[in-house]
Amino acid sequence: MKYVVDTHTHTIVSGHAYTTFLENVEQASKIGLKVLGTTDHGPKMPGGPHIFHFGNFKVLPRKLKGVTLLHGCEANIIDFKGMLDIPDFIQEKMDVIIASLHDVCIRPGSREKNTEALLNAMENPNVDILGHIGNRSFPIIEEEVVKKAKEKNKIIEINNGSFKSRVGSEITCEKVAKLCKEYKVKVILSTDSHICYQIGNFDLAQKILDKVHMPEELIMNTDENKILKYLKSKGKLKDINLD
Repeated sequence: MKYVVDTHTHTIVSGHAYTTFLENVEQASKIGLKVLGTTDHGPKMPGGPHIFHFGNFKVLPRKLKGVTLLHGCEANIIDFKGMLDIPDFIQEKMDVIIASLHDVCIRPGSREKNTEALLNAMENPNVDILGHIGNRSFPIIEEEVVKKAKEKNKIIEINNGSFKSRVGSEITCEKVAKLCKEYKVKVILSTDSHICYQIGNFDLAQKILDKVHMPEELIMNTDENKILKYLKSKGKLKDINLD
């Protein structure tokens, strides 16, 4: 299956990634991606950018080297109420927001408390995607999260990078993928790239989708219009016209 979208990538702005915005765009263009999301970490991540970084996206192009660019953030969920480390007025200006749990920004809780954090984050209309919920450091009640994603029309990420950086993620990811198939919840493969050469490589995440026989209509990477239409339906990407 061909994938033309990668919504979760980082640049040197995140503090622990190794390539620039332009290097990432160059690589995305080279491999034939149609949509690239730049989603650097929110400011609560150690070494992460100042909030001004996310307030200045107006200077960035919408399209470069044949690639449509989404300017967003991997925002940190900072408490079990689901609060993010980005103020609402800046969230509202972003193209895409991934909400994620990181143990340097919130101490892992019980399955119930971690689940509560994700459920509450999904109450935020600005959140589009739940990031790497397969992380075994944050055990969750998978079915509750997937059912809430269905109710709130959120996308669940299957994070290719997690299978190397978060040991055991494939166990939860497979459970989540099966539930997404059952409840007809949208999923998106992401690389969580921290260097340009990882962009567009979904090989490990693809194995999970193959294993559960995920229907293509639920996978948001296979056609650039899927993700663009989804974001436009939420009032985003007002400057993009779709055929």
